Amino acid sequence: MRKPDQITVDRALLLYLLHLAEPHGLLNDVKLQQLAFLCELQMFTKGIRGFHFEFFRFAYGAFSKDLDNDLMSLRRKERVENFSVSAEARDAIALLQESAKGVEADEQALGILEAVAANYAPQDTGAITNSVEAVELSTPEQPEFKLAIRDISFHTTLLVPHRIEVKSELTLPPAVLAKLNAAMGY
Repeated sequence: MRKPDQITVDRALLLYLLHLAEPHGLLNDVKLQQLAFLCELQMFTKGIRGFHFEFFRFAYGAFSKDLDNDLMSLRRKERVENFSVSAEARDAIALLQESAKGVEADEQALGILEAVAANYAPQDTGAITNSVEAVELSTPEQPEFKLAIRDISFHTTLLVPHRIEVKSELTLPPAVLAKLNAAMGY
């Protein structure tokens, strides 16, 4: 279960991802889920924890109920309209970017979001879903045995962040977390 500060970080990163993806055209729930999954997976590959979303195998790739709930919450707080970031939410994005400056793990996490959005956001939903379904996963018990997501049974858990060891984590001071919560309407 995510802690309150992790939820704040997840929502701020989600706003940033929406902001990065918006210029690339049409965004929908499936595409957003796949983008966030690829971001989180890339972060773990680099030994960084940013997002804290658990993902499971869904009919259209990876799906996180926590991500879906955070998006709905941001919509209720009028920080996101459909998939567009509101003017109020841009303050949270600016605060996130400013607080990340000079903090290596935070800068790397935001850089991964930027790289994934630049590479995958221009793709249509089918192409990005195919990219996700081609990802091969393994377990710590059998790291040499890899299985493509497309070959994993539906509703199987794909990613559990708190079980993955990392070298660093995107962390924000309590004062910044408080300002982010206020900027996001919480």
